[in-house]
Amino acid sequence: MRHLPNLLSLLRIALIWPIVASLEQGAYPRTLLLLFIAAFSDGLDGFLAKRYHWTSELGKTLDPLGDKLLLIAVFLVATWYGLIPRGLTIVAVARDVMIGFGALIYRIGWGPVYGRPMISSKINTLLQLLYVLAVVANAAFRTPSPGLLVTLAWLTFASLLLSGFLYAREFTSRALEVARA
Repeated sequence: MRHLPNLLSLLRIALIWPIVASLEQGAYPRTLLLLFIAAFSDGLDGFLAKRYHWTSELGKTLDPLGDKLLLIAVFLVATWYGLIPRGLTIVAVARDVMIGFGALIYRIGWGPVYGRPMISSKINTLLQLLYVLAVVANAAFRTPSPGLLVTLAWLTFASLLLSGFLYAREFTSRALEVARA
């Protein structure tokens, strides 16, 4: 049971291809179902890992990797098919690339990157998931309203900028502390 959170993260990664394929086929109800399963697995793996202390080094990599791969894939494909504005996808992908490069540069220059995900990042992931679910629900069932989609897009955009800025500030601050020591 201890490895269940890691298996759920792997499930989320394995769902990427069927989600992308169903988006490409315009099978939006199926896409929505698969996205709900992926979102549920994300919440469940985090709950189980914390509640039962089933955390692992592998899980600390798999969970955020699953989130990033899923969201980047869905944002790119949904943008390709005109469901998500290009600018929002550019910001979402750029943020994840910046965080990845920042972590890599920190690792090479100053050592291992320790720490927990920031609350701004968790909120951002939640908003991205909600936005993607809303976009696909709108494509499938014409609900929620376009006004709500625009509001979610702006909230997601703001959270992308804020969390990206906070990660950049955190990496810079840590690097300066290590350099001074």
